[in-house]
Order: sequence, then structure tokens, then C-alpha cells
Amino acid sequence: MVMNSPGRNSELPYIWFTFRATTYHALQVLFKRKPVQFLSHTDIQDENAEVWHIPQTGEVFTSYEDYLNRMDFYKQRRFNDQISGHSGLTFFEAFNSELTGGREVEASFPEALKGPILRKVQFQTISRLDNLVDMIYDEFKHDYYPGEEVSVTQDGGVRIHGLVRDKTTFGPRISSDGSRTLPVTRYLVNIKDSDKETIVTDEHICRDRGAFTKSMLRSFIKRTVIREAWTGAPWLVKHDYANMYHIDTRIPPQLRHDTKLQERKQLLAQKRGITNEVNGISNAGPMRLPELKPARKSQKGKQGQSGIKGLKWPLSESVNGVNGLFQHEQERVPIREPTPPPPPQPTKYPIEDLALPPKEGSLRPRLKFMCRDPPVKVKREIDESHPFIDNINMATVGAFLETWDTLNVYCEIFQLDSFTFDDFVETMSVASNQVRVQLFDEIHCSVLKVLVDSEREGGKVRISLPELENDHSDEEEGDEGENEEGEAGEEAALEPDEKPKRRATRSSLAKLEAERLAAEAAAAEKEEIRAEQESRNKAEELMREFDWIDHLRKRNFANGGWQRIMVGLLHQLSKDGRWKESCEDLLEQLVPADADPTQEVVQQSYAELNVNHRVKALEIICLLTMQTKAVRGYMEDCSETMTKYRKDRIEWQRQKKQAIEDVRQLHEQRKELIPDPGSFEDVDPNLVKETGDVKMTDADESLIDKEGPEGCNDADTSQLKGKRRGRAPENKMREKDTETGKEKKEKAKADGKEAEKEKAKAKTQREVIKLTPQQQKQYNKILKEIQKKEGIIKECEEEVAIIENDLREADCPRTRVLGKDRFWNRYYWFERNGMPYGGLPTSSTASADYANGCLWVQGPDDMEREGYIDGPPDLQSDYKAKFKMTVSERKASEENGTSVFTARQWGYISEPEDLNALIKWLDPRGFNELKLRKELINYKEKIATHMENRKKYLGRDVEQDKKDEAVTKRSSSRIREKTPELPTYRCLQWENTMALEELGHIHSDPPPPPRAKKQSKKREAQSEATARGPAKTRRRG
Repeated sequence: MVMNSPGRNSELPYIWFTFRATTYHALQVLFKRKPVQFLSHTDIQDENAEVWHIPQTGEVFTSYEDYLNRMDFYKQRRFNDQISGHSGLTFFEAFNSELTGGREVEASFPEALKGPILRKVQFQTISRLDNLVDMIYDEFKHDYYPGEEVSVTQDGGVRIHGLVRDKTTFGPRISSDGSRTLPVTRYLVNIKDSDKETIVTDEHICRDRGAFTKSMLRSFIKRTVIREAWTGAPWLVKHDYANMYHIDTRIPPQLRHDTKLQERKQLLAQKRGITNEVNGISNAGPMRLPELKPARKSQKGKQGQSGIKGLKWPLSESVNGVNGLFQHEQERVPIREPTPPPPPQPTKYPIEDLALPPKEGSLRPRLKFMCRDPPVKVKREIDESHPFIDNINMATVGAFLETWDTLNVYCEIFQLDSFTFDDFVETMSVASNQVRVQLFDEIHCSVLKVLVDSEREGGKVRISLPELENDHSDEEEGDEGENEEGEAGEEAALEPDEKPKRRATRSSLAKLEAERLAAEAAAAEKEEIRAEQESRNKAEELMREFDWIDHLRKRNFANGGWQRIMVGLLHQLSKDGRWKESCEDLLEQLVPADADPTQEVVQQSYAELNVNHRVKALEIICLLTMQTKAVRGYMEDCSETMTKYRKDRIEWQRQKKQAIEDVRQLHEQRKELIPDPGSFEDVDPNLVKETGDVKMTDADESLIDKEGPEGCNDADTSQLKGKRRGRAPENKMREKDTETGKEKKEKAKADGKEAEKEKAKAKTQREVIKLTPQQQKQYNKILKEIQKKEGIIKECEEEVAIIENDLREADCPRTRVLGKDRFWNRYYWFERNGMPYGGLPTSSTASADYANGCLWVQGPDDMEREGYIDGPPDLQSDYKAKFKMTVSERKASEENGTSVFTARQWGYISEPEDLNALIKWLDPRGFNELKLRKELINYKEKIATHMENRKKYLGRDVEQDKKDEAVTKRSSSRIREKTPELPTYRCLQWENTMALEELGHIHSDPPPPPRAKKQSKKREAQSEATARGPAKTRRRG
């Protein structure tokens, strides 16, 4: 900031400000993707007035408030650097970055190319910068200019460096036979090493690698060229560079903005049929005859007296040779009747969903609830898929979904086989000391292992934990402090002259007394908190001689080890205010105050723990894993993999586009030989018989006959061809759904009919057209090329589909929502991203062929509910006046009595019929439901298929239970009753095969002892001799 104080001369600083402004305005810092507009200069009348100046912009302010407001605007982190593309910067950071980047660009860009490139860019109307860069680069990459450093390739392939001195271009030549040669450019190059000059053509000259690239060209154009923000605006070289390289800056008239606007107005006028009129006189269009209207009987006389008052005569025409213009304005006849007002514009969809009127009888399919306390009163239905809902609270359903999704998306990090959601719910509900479920132990142990590294890996703690207070260390430190104070007192007594005691005053004594009382109060409060905590649980006593981190490093999970580690982790997290309430609630259940704090008690308590508390504890440790380096590194790897997949997809799409263009050209060549069969549909067969043309052999038929088996008729051949065309490689498209038998038959039948029609057309065509052998050979060659290119297109489509699926599975950072409905309910299909559709194909329960199998519905969050559903009373009254109901009443009526009201409430849809009904219920005229409906239609087949697979998987247990009941009834009543067996559960079939393959054991078991190395024969003999001991000898009597 520069401020002119009164009494200073203000002329020189003002001139300097102007110079700085013109210097830096060549830079373009962007704000909201547009260049920052600087304030215009203010005229300072008083030379002694104080002014405030911003050096980077050259702006001068006479008011300090204006200066501060402008500085506040420049200090916002909303500016972009145009050259580097960096965003989220302040104006000054972006200014310095652009200044530095501009200098680097100007220093690295070839000086000899700057002028020619800027002349080429000037007044270009290509709107996209990428297209402009491509066009300029393609034109200049093989064109060289005097002053450029190049490499010259001599005979023998030797490259030498030189400098272009001169350039001569020769136009194309026309030879005697009429052929035209390409233009040739010759360069005079000065060789650096020998200072010799040589003449070379563009075939033997090139630039060094990196001397001229697209990225450099893009940065240079950004630095030196500007373009206004209207359609068709030309690119303009900045004035500084235009003056430097002598480039004309006068914009041609046809490229100016006002010219473009005038052209658009003329086009609109032509479309509407309105002619331009000047001073009320039409000067365009054909002459119109006057429109005569019959006058009433009472007005016939008046009409004769008033001349042509009743006629509607064009003003530019004359009546009886006299101009039709009247001398008095009050006697002018109107040109035409006033145009009626335009009709109201039709509503443009989509609009806000709740702005659409409700439809009578339009009901959303009923939701199901996996809890004992649904948000609305619903009739309890027997749901065989969730027999444990009587123990699950609605507040736990969200945690169930969150933990299951986390464990399956990051199953490779946890080294866990994927598992279905129904097995997960069953596991968390039935696991106990009587029913040992491997999935229950493996989930907890695998997640705990991610939090702390093993001893082999260094034993590092990968999460941030609150510090625990160590009473013993505090007492020891207090004793040491007292001893030190005593020793210091003795030394002070020995040397009274060196350290005289300070005189005690009343204020100092009062201060010491206040500090002592405050310390005693803090200690009492701490003791009270500790006593209260011990009265609620005995976690403190359980952890006194147990270091849970050390045991977790050693992987001591057996015999209640992981349960005690969980207690230690929860106890330490309870010192953090964010986790305090949840952790203390869990510790009351695991280490109750009326039980002995032992490992066996903790193990028993965890086995008897309520399912809601189990899910809460698992949710806490799953949330902690998001802080670890392993999960974050996995996310970064997936992000890099997705970038690679996107590049591969672009490449395959490019190949497909090129193949489609080749097929189009080949079809045009084919049509030149034989027109489309459509023109021969109406040919009379009798005429064909009379002509007696020789029947030609069609290439399609010959190829099919060669490839197809002998004895196959046309329908069989078409079926085989259809199957080959429709089948995707199984090793790549594992998620491809198999069609049902009925659909296959219908498809084959339709393909057969279509093939018969095509063959009938081709037959008529063959009989009409006669080809020479050379044309026949060329025609067959073209057809083979078309078939080859179509195969390439099919391969590209299959590869793009595989890459799309890989992108979907690698998209793991967050769960993607399908969309929202009119009442702002969110819809989730958890298989949409981050995991295979049916779980890992190598999982022990991969035969289920589904992961979650339900469409989940979450209620609106608080802001959406308060803003859109339960709005202010005035808005509700307006809505009721318009639609005769409030939004809440509409929600209750259209959601069929199964509503969710908050983001902590969940419902689900599990039937394919309900999915179809949901799609029909959605209105595509609304913003939200248009997107949701599009997503549901996109994934409809997948969702319905996995819903069916879920029903089959869950139906196996029902059938097995019925068989067991039948066998029990048939058993004889005379047989003594047996001990009741424990029920069998689906979740017992799950096994952690991933851990067995990668580790050699499951997580909950200790690792096997290392195998003993094979000993040499010498050591083996020595060990055997030692084991036998000394040889026994008989004693003689």
C-alpha cells in the first residue's frame, strides 16, 4: 500500500500507478472462470488528498473503506491461475503464480514460433481451446522458421544440431500427364559444430523432443490471447504482444459483436415472417392488394363522402396516381389490426417435483422394515428373510448397512471373504458360546488388526487415540518432586547468603492458599468422576495390568483375547468427548459393576450382548479404520487405477469410432456395386423369370455356408449366427446375466424371421443384378472387410463394458446414491459401486450370487424435511390452496402408509414387482425423479436378478426346515426323546478362504509354529545319538 500524505506531490505517484496498471493488466487472473475486472481510475481533484494504492492492480482509492473492501475481495480463496489452472487461491497468490508461470512459458517457448503462431491465432473463431491447440499444433509441428534450433538427419542416420537461417517454399508442380506434386519447403540450416550451411527439406529436419509440445502451446496461447464470452467471439492477441510482433488488431466487421447480433435479429425476423419497416412504410416484400370489407347499409353514404376511409390500403401505394399518404395524421389509416397477445408459454419440464399436481391412485409400493419399531404402524408380516427383527432397533439399521458396506468394499484390506447382508444380520444376532460363528470372530479380529501393526511389521498404532491418565506415574513424579524440593531446601539452608528468602506478604499467602484450594478441588472432582465411572463399569480395573495395544500387536485373540482388547480400546476412546457416551454405554454391558473384571467375564458378556450393542461396537472400530494408512492407500490406488481405466476406455472408444467410420465407407463402396435391397422389394417375380439372368453367388450366403455345419437349414444357421453375435466372453463378463429359456426361444424365432426376410430380399436382388467376376470378387472382399470391422466394433464394445464394470468396482471412496424422490427420500442400491454385483466370485458363499439384494430407502435429512416437507405455515397454506392438501398430507397419502421421516430411518424393497411399480410411480417431469428413474431403469435388470437370487438363497433354509419337520413327525413316538439339537444357520457355511490362502490361518486363530528346517545327515545322526543316551552294558555276576 502506498499512501500520499498531505503536503506531498501527488503527480509522480499517480503517473507511476498508471504505468504499473498498464504493465500488469496483461495478466488474467480468473474469478468464477472470468477475468477479474479492475476498477477504473478515479479523478483526484485535490493534489494533497490521501490515497491508497494496490500495486498488483494499479487501483487507487480515495476512501480507506473502499480500499479495505477491495482487499477483502482479493483475499478470498476463489481465484484461479489461468496458466497453471490452480484454483482456490487468493488474488495475490494467483497473480504471483501466473506471473511466475508466464515467465517460464515465455522463456521455454521457441522465440521464432511466437510471431507466426500469434498471427495464425488472431481472429480464429474456434470456440474450444483444445480444438484450437490441436489445429495450431498440427499445422506447425512440421513447419520450421528462421531462428529455430533443429536437428538435421544426414545420410547414414547421423543427427547434427543446427540453426535455421532461411526458409523457401515451392508450390505444387503440374507435370505433363496432368498430375500435381506436393509443395516442397527447403531450409537453409547453419550447422553448429562446423559453422557450415546446408540446404535440407522437411523430411530431414525435426525439432528436439520437448521443444514444441501441446502443453507448451496451450500455456502460451493462454498467456497471450483473450476471448470475449459470447458465442462466435474471435480469439484476440493481447495488445502488448500484438505491438511486439506487429500484428494487426483491427477486428474485421463480420466478426464484431454488433454484426453478429444484427445477423441473428435478421434470421429471427425471417423465421417469424416480419418485414423491416422504416418510418412506418414497408420497403420489402411483394405488393399486396387492398383488403375490402363490405360496409353496412347505414354507412354506405358516409363511405362515399369520406373517400377511402374504409379501405385498408398500403401506405406505400398510390390511389389514382396520387400518393396514399394523408396530409393530416388524424386521417391516417392503420396498417393492420393490432396483433393479439401471445398465448402463455407451455411449461418446460423438468420442474420441481412437488410443483407437479398429485395424481389420484398413484401410490408408491409399500416398504418393508427390518426393525421392531417402524416409524409408522404397519401390519406385521412374516418375513422369512429377517427372522430376528424383533431384536433390532430402527437406530441400528443404518449402522448395519454402514458396517456391512465397509467390510465388503474393503474386504481385500481386511482379508475377508465377502458375505451377504442377510448372513451378516444373522451372524450378529445368533453368535454365542453355544453357536460359534466364524464370521463373527473374523470380522472383529480382521478390523482390529488394521488398527495396530503386528510385531513383525513394527507394531505401530495407525489411529489417533486419547491419552490415558496414569495415576502411578503421577504419584512417582510427585514423590520425585518432593525429594527434589527437599534437597533444594537443604542447599538453600546451607547457603543462606547466596539465596535470601523473600518476605511473605498477605497477598502472596492468599495467592498460595487459592492455588492450594483450586488443586484440591480439581483432585476431588477427578476422584469423583473416577468413582462414578467405576460405579458404572470396571473397565479401569480390568485394564490395570493389561496393555491392550501390546496384546493386539501379538495377535492374542484366542480365549476371549479379542473381546478384552475391544474393552481396552473402548475404554481409551471413552476419554474422547466424541465417543464418550457410546463407549461408556458399551462398557456397562461388557464390564458391569456387579461382576468380576476378568477376561472370562468379558468373553461371556460379549456372547450375551444385545445385537444393537454389537453393531454399535463394530461400527466404532470400522469408523476408526478410515484413519489408517492401509485404507487411505487403498483409496489412492483405486483412484489411480480408475484413471488408467478411463484412459483405456477412451482408447477403445476411439478405435470403435474409427471402425464405425470404416464400416460406413465400406458400405458406400458396396452400394456403388449393388444398391440397397430396399429398392428391389416391389420387383415382379414373373419379370425376373422372363429376363433369365444368371444367378450370382452372394458373399454373405457363401460365408455362412462355409462356417455353418452341413445339413443346417436357414433358420438353424441364423440361430447360430445370432448366438455367436450375442454371446460375450465368460472370462471377462462374469456379471453377464443369463437369459431364460423362453426369452432365448423368442429371440431365436425373431432372428429367424428377420433372416428369412433379408434372404428373400437378397434373392430378389441377386436375380435382378448381374455382376462380372471381377466385381463379384471385389464385392466379396468388401463384405469380408465389413465383417472384420464389425468384429472389431463388437470387441471394442465388450472391452468398454468390462472397463465400465471395473470402474464401478474400483469406485470405493463413498457409497453412490441412486437418487431422490419427490419427498426427498434417498434410494440406495449398495451393489452399485465398490464391489462385484454378486460379491467376490472366490468367496465361500459365492453360490448365493447376490450381495445385498434389496433397494434401500432412507428418509430426508433435517434440512430437507424442514425446508420442503414441514415448511413454514404460509407456504403450507399456499400449497394447500393450490393442491387441496399440504405436503405432509400428500406424503402420507402417496407413500401408501409406509413412510420414513428422518435420515435415521430406513425401509427396503425386496420384490421385483415392487421395483417395477416404483419406476411407474416416479414422475419424469420432476428434477429429482427424472434422475432417479433413469438410474433405476439403467440398473433394473441387475437389481431384479439379484432380488430373485436372494429369494432363492433364503428359500433353501425354509425348504430344509420343512423336510426336517416332516422327518421328525414320521419318527416313532415309542423312541425315547433325543436331546434337542441346535438349529442350523446359513451363516455357519461361511469360511474365510482369503485369509487361509494369504496367511495360512484365519484371523482368530494364532499363526502356526514355523516349520523346522531340514537338518543335515551329520546333525541328524548326532541328535539321534543324544536322544538314545549312552549305550547300556550288561554286568557280569
